Amino acid sequence: MNRYFVTAALAATLTTAGIASGAQAQQQGSHNPALKDGSPHHVAAPARGRNSFTQDQARGRLMKAGYSRVGRLAKDNRGVWRGMAYRGHNRVRVGVDYKGNVVR
Repeated sequence: MNRYFVTAALAATLTTAGIASGAQAQQQGSHNPALKDGSPHHVAAPARGRNSFTQDQARGRLMKAGYSRVGRLAKDNRGVWRGMAYRGHNRVRVGVDYKGNVVR
């Protein structure tokens, strides 16, 4: 009789673990609320907040967003990396906020 209960409990545990691991496999996207995905987004106004990107990382986000010849970037008092870059043949002001959004 005890063997039956042990076997039933073991089967229930394995079934529950299988369901939980299946649910975890379905989850996609980033758990980081600051970065929903890896692609840069263009936004009209930057999000205000403490920026943890380095200057090189901010430059990389701008280049990934299609800008070239990104100049020296400096962090402003709102935590946004700001500088100049080229979009095609036009020189434009750009920025990267703490979420990785590109601002023009």
